[in-house]
Amino acid sequence: MRNHILSSAIALAAAISTAAFARPMTEVDLATLKRVAAPTASPDGRWVVFQMTETEGATYKRSTGLWLVDRNAKDAKPAPIADTAGKNETAPAFDKDGILYFLSNASGKDQVWRIDPKAGAAATQVTETKADVSGFKISPDGSKLLAWGDIAKECTDFGCDTKDKGALPGPGTGRLYKDGAGFVRHWDQWETPGTYSRPFVFDLADGKASAARPVDAGLIGDSPSKPFGGGEELAWGADSRTVFFTLRKADRNEPMSTNLDIYSWLVDSRMMPTNLTQDNQATDTLPTPSPDGKWLAYAAMARPGYEADRQVLMLRNLESGETKKLTDAWDRSVASIAWAADGKSLYVTAQDTLEHPVFRADAATGKVEKIKATTEAFEGNIGDVTPLPGGALLYSRNSALAPTDLFVRDAKGKVKQITAVNAARLAEFDAVELDRIQFAGANGDKVWGMILKPVSPVQKLPVAFIVHGGPQGSFGNSWSTRWNPRVFAQQGYGVVTVDFHGSTGYGQAFTDSINKDWGGKPLEDLRLGLAAAGKQDTQLDLNNACALGASYGGYMMNWIAGQWTDGFKCLVQHDGVLDLRAMAFETEELWFDEWDHGGPWWERTDPEKWNPVGHVTKWKTPMLVITSEKDFRIPYSQGLAAFTALQRRNIPSELLVFPDENHWVLKGANSVQWHQTVFNWLGSHLKK
Repeated sequence: MRNHILSSAIALAAAISTAAFARPMTEVDLATLKRVAAPTASPDGRWVVFQMTETEGATYKRSTGLWLVDRNAKDAKPAPIADTAGKNETAPAFDKDGILYFLSNASGKDQVWRIDPKAGAAATQVTETKADVSGFKISPDGSKLLAWGDIAKECTDFGCDTKDKGALPGPGTGRLYKDGAGFVRHWDQWETPGTYSRPFVFDLADGKASAARPVDAGLIGDSPSKPFGGGEELAWGADSRTVFFTLRKADRNEPMSTNLDIYSWLVDSRMMPTNLTQDNQATDTLPTPSPDGKWLAYAAMARPGYEADRQVLMLRNLESGETKKLTDAWDRSVASIAWAADGKSLYVTAQDTLEHPVFRADAATGKVEKIKATTEAFEGNIGDVTPLPGGALLYSRNSALAPTDLFVRDAKGKVKQITAVNAARLAEFDAVELDRIQFAGANGDKVWGMILKPVSPVQKLPVAFIVHGGPQGSFGNSWSTRWNPRVFAQQGYGVVTVDFHGSTGYGQAFTDSINKDWGGKPLEDLRLGLAAAGKQDTQLDLNNACALGASYGGYMMNWIAGQWTDGFKCLVQHDGVLDLRAMAFETEELWFDEWDHGGPWWERTDPEKWNPVGHVTKWKTPMLVITSEKDFRIPYSQGLAAFTALQRRNIPSELLVFPDENHWVLKGANSVQWHQTVFNWLGSHLKK
């Protein structure tokens, strides 16, 4: 089966740009394209505000501002509404009266500000707290503000002057983590003992917040959860008196536990928060109250300790406590939830065979239907779904060929693009083709992948074979600011990706199949997938190929080096696991490592079976190793160990170390350096 698309954005580029003026997209382009995020709409649906990040071409310094689109204006174009030079404005949200609230660091700290889009007056500051505000939500009636930030547990206000918060228990600089402390470091930073992400409620009057009081009421843990939890984990009830929040308890079991619970708290009551999901020892998250306040929708996993279990859409009757699994019969994992205005259905997003569409779930029956939200052949990556008055939907969309823009789908299904912030830049670039591949993988199971390549008259293209991380993830039809297949294709490579066994978007059994099998079925799928890509597209030169991957993809590079020794002319290993034994003791989130491999190291039945370090004597393929000093997920010692093995075996190799990055390379200048180093490495081993 062959599916071929040439996106409208790329087609436009081909139409506008002549061969004489078109050029390849570069790593500098990737780092400096505008980035759209966090769209919100006014209550009447007229005003759409979003945050846009821009990057200076010379310094790669980034700043984020807020831009507004008036949907009532003919051919409306986005205009800045809060975009202070040298400052950042983020997280826009409207109240019931159409006043726009947002975060800004204009005062020197991250605080809540507000502005009236209709009045044209200057923005004013709403909060003046001792601690930075990480996020916020306005109550439905506009009388209260829910805000959260990193606050010591003994603080009853939003920040406090307590001299000893447990961080420094002596005259030196050492941090003392007591028995049962939970995380001591997480993602890219060391934990400050006794400090957590904590939510507070403020009164709102005349544009000012006052009288902060803690929501967690003595609970010890992070709300929202770290490192990636945000506003989707907290919500106001329709009555403006109830707060729903997701919390992960901080205790001895925290590094092994995926047990997030949803709590409810009645504002200004003397009652402790109520744990609504205490019977489920797995993840419960995304609390989303219905417009009439009768139901709480949320997502729940069933298996404790498994971060990649299916998230089922749940409904809880807030009066009776009755709970039902609304999408239990649907073999997809809910990623976001939004109620329709009439409360009769919910809009959810989920990965689905290389795409990330939006679906409508009937609130009574649980029936799920996919919604066509694009004029393109494939859905791409849909997010930020916001119902508008009259049955319309506001949402963001990107694809493997184009970065994020905003769209509106009306009640009749007509789709209109309302932003095109990178249109002029995209029109400069050479055209890129995208194909899907489908083949029989391990066990004869259906496996999917993609081919991206430049529109080129050359007979053969060198191949960049990119392996995704996770491993429970997908290299689907979405834009990435880090591993971007289009940028590789624009350098003259045929890019091949494969969603091997363990990937998401193909049903839970397919995701589960990687358990205790890191080096088995996934490697077979990769072999078969690359061969299938070469058979489908004869322009791909499989004898002139390099393989690349990060995280689990980096593990696979180390595994390929010892198992597929003649497959590639070079490898790029970024933040990959070399020694599973060391990984079992060094990583900070133990749950995924222990679930995937069958418990802690000393309980595994055959712990060395899939361990790359046991096969370094078979290594011979040149390898570029990349790691970062702030990576606590796969500590940089794993990369150093791989480079040491390569050097001791006299295998051509290079090591790139970022002192200021975590598991991801995020800074603009570092991204450019990363790509230049990788492209130079590929270019030195592949013939064009």
